[in-house]
Amino acid sequence: MHIRHAIESSEASLLSEYASHSQTSKGRRIAEDACSVRTIFQVDRDRILHSKAFRRLKYKTQVFLAPEGDHYRTRLTHTLEVSQVARTMARALRLNEDLTEAIALGHDLGHTPFGHAGERVLAELLPDGFHHVNQSLRVVTLLEKNGAGLNLSWEVRDGILRHSKGKGALQGRSCNDLPATLEGQLVRLSDVIAYVNHDLDDAIRGGLICNEDVPSTLRNALGDNSSQRLNVMITDLIETTLAKEYAVVQLSTSVAEHVTELRNWLYTNVYCAEAVEDEFRKASRVLREIFAYFIEKPQELIACGGDCVDNENIEIVVADFIAGMTDRYAMNLYQKLFFPQPWKTL
Repeated sequence: MHIRHAIESSEASLLSEYASHSQTSKGRRIAEDACSVRTIFQVDRDRILHSKAFRRLKYKTQVFLAPEGDHYRTRLTHTLEVSQVARTMARALRLNEDLTEAIALGHDLGHTPFGHAGERVLAELLPDGFHHVNQSLRVVTLLEKNGAGLNLSWEVRDGILRHSKGKGALQGRSCNDLPATLEGQLVRLSDVIAYVNHDLDDAIRGGLICNEDVPSTLRNALGDNSSQRLNVMITDLIETTLAKEYAVVQLSTSVAEHVTELRNWLYTNVYCAEAVEDEFRKASRVLREIFAYFIEKPQELIACGGDCVDNENIEIVVADFIAGMTDRYAMNLYQKLFFPQPWKTL
C-alpha cells in the first residue's frame, strides 16, 4: 500500500465529515500521476512553498514600506502567521490541515510591491483593473515555472481566489463570496484575524500609534494585547462554527462586529495615516514610471528580467512583471532606469 493511501484512509477516521478529504478532491486542471507518499493537498502545499513567488514575499511590504527594523512584518511573515492561525483552528475543528495550509501559503502570491499602494497603481493603469486575488491565481495557474504554472488542485485554487474581503463584510454578503470548502472559509477569516493583530502590533512598534489609542470598547471586548485578542477571536470562531454544526465557518455576531470595527479603525489610523501615505505616494510614482517605461520600450522588458506571455497584450505583460517585483527590486530598477549612472572607463 502506498503511504498516500494510508494517509487518505486515516483522514476518514480523523477528520470531520464536513472536512475536505484528499481522496475526494476535484483534482487538477491537467491530470497527472499521484504522488505515492503525499496527498494531493500536501503536494500543493509543497509546490507553493518551493515557488519563486513565495520566496519573493520576504521582501514585499505588509504595512510599512521596506522596513529596516528586524521585527516588522513583511508579506511573508504575514502569510506564515495566517497559516499558523488557520492550522490551529483547522485542527480544533477537525478540518483538513494540509488543504488549509496550502491555501494560506498561496493566498497572497499575487501581491504587488509596496503593498496595497502598488495594487492601486496597477488597478488604475490597466483597462480591466487589477486585484491581487486574481493575480495570485494567475501566478499559480500560469506564471510560475516559466509559464507552466503549479497545476494546483481545484480546492486550493478556489480558496486562493475567494480569500479576500478588502473592506467588505467579514462573513461575506452571500454564499457566492465564500470559498466552496470550509478550509477556504477558515483561511478567509484567518487572514483578517492575523492582520488586524500584527498590523496593530507593528504600528505600535513603529510609533505611529500607542495601545491606549485603540478605543476602549475594542480593548475591553477583544483584549488589551495581541495574545489576548488572538485567543478571543480564535476561540470564538471555533465555538461558533461548532455551534452552527459546520454550516459555515464564522465568528459570532458580536466578535465579528468588533473585529470589523478594529479593521476600520486601522484603515483610518494606520493604513491611511499621513506618514504611511507619504511614502506610498512616492512608491506609486516609482511603479507608474516603470510601467510607462516598459510600455514605451517593450523590447527592454526581457533584458530586465520580464517574461513575455503568448497572446497577451503588453499592458498585462508589464503588470505581471511589476506585480512580481519585491520592494527593493522595484527601487533598484527605478534607480537603474532613471538615475544617471557613473561613466565607466574601459
